Amino acid sequence: MSKISADKLQAELAKGTTAPVYLLTGEDVYRKALVIKQLRDILHLDDFNFFKAGATSAEVSEALAQANTAPVFSEVRLIVLTGIDKLRKGSKEQTALVAYAQNPLPTTTLVLTHNDAKKLKTDKALSDACAQAGRVVNFDELKNDDLSTWVRGQISAKGLKPTFDAVDLLCESVGSDLAALENEIEKLSLYTAQREDKTLSKEDVLTCIGFSKEENPFELANALTACNKVRALAQIDKLVDGGEEPVAILSKMTYPILKMARIKRLSEAGMSNSEILHAAGLFPWESRLISNARNFPPQKVFLAVLNRLIDTDAGFKSGANLDPKTTLKGIVLMLLR
Repeated sequence: MSKISADKLQAELAKGTTAPVYLLTGEDVYRKALVIKQLRDILHLDDFNFFKAGATSAEVSEALAQANTAPVFSEVRLIVLTGIDKLRKGSKEQTALVAYAQNPLPTTTLVLTHNDAKKLKTDKALSDACAQAGRVVNFDELKNDDLSTWVRGQISAKGLKPTFDAVDLLCESVGSDLAALENEIEKLSLYTAQREDKTLSKEDVLTCIGFSKEENPFELANALTACNKVRALAQIDKLVDGGEEPVAILSKMTYPILKMARIKRLSEAGMSNSEILHAAGLFPWESRLISNARNFPPQKVFLAVLNRLIDTDAGFKSGANLDPKTTLKGIVLMLLR
């Protein structure tokens, strides 16, 4: 047994292969919960042979007592302890878990979830014992191309064919919360259920997450990264007239401007497109921004704009008498003069 990747674990579970001990670590709670569900399905367990609890002192004792007990009218028992990162290093509870992992009962599958991968590096006794007896798997939060690949896979599993823009918009609007993304993907599946054309567009995503095409929440950001001054100014008019808070509009401007500044700096440093894509934390389809970097303003302009953003944010939040349209448009004109 050993430390393996999340993908390799999924491949093993798909074949119905299980281990006596699992230590699932990392910040991605969703995928760890999915592994527990998969194990329960694979092992065909009833409630008599399934125990799940948080890692308190009393629950650890109960879990280990059950782990050392033969299953009832079943070939195996599944024991799950969540949040073991809360146990103090070297505590009697952690020591007991290490001792069990060194000699697990063959008819028990023990799953431990640990939500802090960095802390686990200092808990070598536990991770080494679990790796020796079974599997240690790290579930880092999915980001950038890993997140987009997961989203595309989930959408494709519903029989849909997502465009790059649709995946891009879904990731940007929902973020890396996989449970929330799964919920939105289910909504998209129901929304397109009666359609013959299973292509999933950006407009479909906008509709399902509560925006019309004209209300695209990323339109201002898209205008800025496209260096389209007229479009960006028009969006500011629209957002201010629509009653959006100036500080919220400023936030919509800050992220794309920071992204542009990073791309410009990395591009001028002579990095290749693939290197910039990774270093700037971009999605794969955002490579178009790298191609457009030659149209971005010079670094000294970005520096001045970033200082203006900071001052404007402080002004809006302190209640200074700033005219929203004039102030926000001034930033756009400074950036794309």
